[in-house]
Amino acid sequence: MRTHASFTTRAGLFALAACVLAGCAAGVSDLVQPAALVGGHPFPVRDSTSGYQNHEVHGVDVAKFQAEISWPEVKASGVEFAFIKATEGADRVDERFTQNWNAARAAGVPRGAYHFNYWCSPLAAQADWFRRNVPDDPDALPPVLDLEWNFQSPTCPRKVDRDFARSEIKSFLAAMEAAFHKRPILYTDIVFHRDVLDDGAFADYPVWVRSVKDLPQQKYPGRRWAFWQYTERGSVPGIQGAVDKNVFAGTRAQWRGLVETSFSGDRGARH
Repeated sequence: MRTHASFTTRAGLFALAACVLAGCAAGVSDLVQPAALVGGHPFPVRDSTSGYQNHEVHGVDVAKFQAEISWPEVKASGVEFAFIKATEGADRVDERFTQNWNAARAAGVPRGAYHFNYWCSPLAAQADWFRRNVPDDPDALPPVLDLEWNFQSPTCPRKVDRDFARSEIKSFLAAMEAAFHKRPILYTDIVFHRDVLDDGAFADYPVWVRSVKDLPQQKYPGRRWAFWQYTERGSVPGIQGAVDKNVFAGTRAQWRGLVETSFSGDRGARH
């Protein structure tokens, strides 16, 4: 997840204007599509929203850049989930991953681990690295594969062709699912989605989209998503400085159901 672009309130303003013109209600549950429509995972998804402020369930994603986090304060602020950076490429572990992973759980914040893909090493090696460094916690959110072009990298500003990228992604997701027993979440930004995923690829996985200037449907037309990262300049008690903030596509009742089943959709899930 990026940390360098500036945040604007354009998405929020657009949403408010749209609601006024349309006379829409505060809720968004009528837009949620059952997960059964895409299959393969238990997360409700949607392809449009009237704005992040109308979603019931909000969360954060964090990495070492957030420094020391007071997870009890984060929990008390109303944050209901967190994605925590674990690994990058085939040889890097976020230096605060273990601390955040354990402290978030202790504070009662449902959390999942994410891997930042590095296009200069085979994804099979990266999947193995992630598996070796992330605990298999049956109560955790599914693991996340973060897919972006990293053009600003000093060591790997590489772009690969669509077919190769899809093949690598498919193998990585399969390895994640085999290791952690849940269908992984796929995070993408606007440019990567346009180049590789814009024809609806990987629709049978829960997708987490980034759009900090516009509503998701403006940048990902037709894409059904389970999570939306709507700002990288958020403020949350217990976290120093700016932090990425996200919303869940579904309702609070749907979220509670997922938590109760350890995000598997299976009422017989392990606890």
